[in-house]
Amino acid sequence: MKKEKLIIRKAKISDAATMHKLIQHYAKEDIMLPRPLMGIYENIRDYFVAEKGKSLLGCCALHICWKDLAEVKSLAVKPKHTKQGIGTLLVKQTLEEAANISIKKVFCLTYIPKFFRKFGFRKIEKRYLPHKIWNECVNCHKFPNCDEIPMLKCLRR
Repeated sequence: MKKEKLIIRKAKISDAATMHKLIQHYAKEDIMLPRPLMGIYENIRDYFVAEKGKSLLGCCALHICWKDLAEVKSLAVKPKHTKQGIGTLLVKQTLEEAANISIKKVFCLTYIPKFFRKFGFRKIEKRYLPHKIWNECVNCHKFPNCDEIPMLKCLRR
């Protein structure tokens, strides 16, 4: 029997419903913010997915905010497949893409800062992020009492 290989690739429209279900799973546990299905479709080009055989095991997005700033967001891995390096591969892929398109800084808003520290992200004050990024926050159920931790990584190129 042939062992299937894990592949990290750009998301396709056909992946959106599965990605939405995965993100909503963690949102219900209150460890990730929810994303509307429409928002996933609208931003499908931002997403990478981890796939093994015909199974989508994880997703992560790199959302461009400004000429030198992007956000890593919507990182989710199927619960049965956590702690296997899939999230790490997805974040590395987003950081590689950011560097390839000359993004200088990447940030994330997270409940798991330890995970992002291993990539060189450091905790920052929210006030250091541009106000433009808070457009999405206004529609969040946690606004204005957000408890996500902002982190930033400066890329070298």
